Amino acid sequence: MRISLIQPVILILAVIAPMAIAQGPPAPAVRVDVAEIRSLASTTLVPGTVVSRNDAKLAAEVPGRLISVLDVGSTVTSGEPVARIEDTMLRLRHDELIAEVARVEARLDFLRKEESRFEKLAENNLAAATQLEQTRSDRGVAAGDLAVAQARLAQNEDQLSRTSLRAPFSGVVVERLMMPGERVTEGGEVVRLVDQQMLEVIARAPLEYYRFVMAGMALDLGAMGLHAEGRVRTVVAVGDENTHQFELRIDIEAGVFPVGQTLRVAVPTSELKEVLVVHRDALVLRPEGITVFVLNEDDSVRQAAVTVGIGAGDLVEIRGDVRAGERVVTRGNERLQPGQTVSVTGA
Repeated sequence: MRISLIQPVILILAVIAPMAIAQGPPAPAVRVDVAEIRSLASTTLVPGTVVSRNDAKLAAEVPGRLISVLDVGSTVTSGEPVARIEDTMLRLRHDELIAEVARVEARLDFLRKEESRFEKLAENNLAAATQLEQTRSDRGVAAGDLAVAQARLAQNEDQLSRTSLRAPFSGVVVERLMMPGERVTEGGEVVRLVDQQMLEVIARAPLEYYRFVMAGMALDLGAMGLHAEGRVRTVVAVGDENTHQFELRIDIEAGVFPVGQTLRVAVPTSELKEVLVVHRDALVLRPEGITVFVLNEDDSVRQAAVTVGIGAGDLVEIRGDVRAGERVVTRGNERLQPGQTVSVTGA
């Protein structure tokens, strides 16, 4: 008698097949966000440039030969030297002036003592009275000479301190305009120093939008896929008569964009109004129109047709069968079908 293996296999398939049909494919994983009411205004993008609020070309205040200049890329703190100028002649002059001050002080001290001595003799001696007047005159001249010598010494010490070119603020050396060994004149530019922490964006927008931009307002900034938020520090209330634009300065955090980066600034073009907004990723573009998938309490989804209004950053206004507080699908919504059950993985 031959035993067939076909019958046991058929029996196994008969048991597994109903189980597979009952389980079905796994629920697709999605991410959701909440539709909410926000104050929003329509915006337009205008170009802006990131600049440092502290950007200076440091110049020499005394002439001389440069001994050292920091390399490009060197980081310095406020008050730290960035370049040094040879000070041999100034130090020699300093020693000379110290000796001059000491000489005048010695003479002034002698004349003061002489004046005291002649004051005692002048009470009964006419000749001593004349010498007293002369001594007093010499003492006054010596006092003036001492003041001049001390002023010259102070001037020399001030020039000596200026042979060390110090950073007026913390920053990075981005350019060496002169090299060690070169002779610099008074006012000659030596290095360019840029503060990479105190940054702002300079942007210009059409004058018709001036009334919608105010100091303290937060604006969206973007460049090369990077996005950040800046706060308007000041609005220049004078428009350019040639371009018919006004200027605004926007404070930004350091580290997001480098100095010199060109970016786009979202400037409001209308008054704020209360609207229902969702994340842009919630919008599904299909031939029949724009829709969003709303998550029901039983983790099934329903499809709602919407129309799009104003947008700001990642948020966009929608109008349709969606209420504030409802959850809408923002990831994994491309292949969803109405009524389909999903698995929420994040928000």
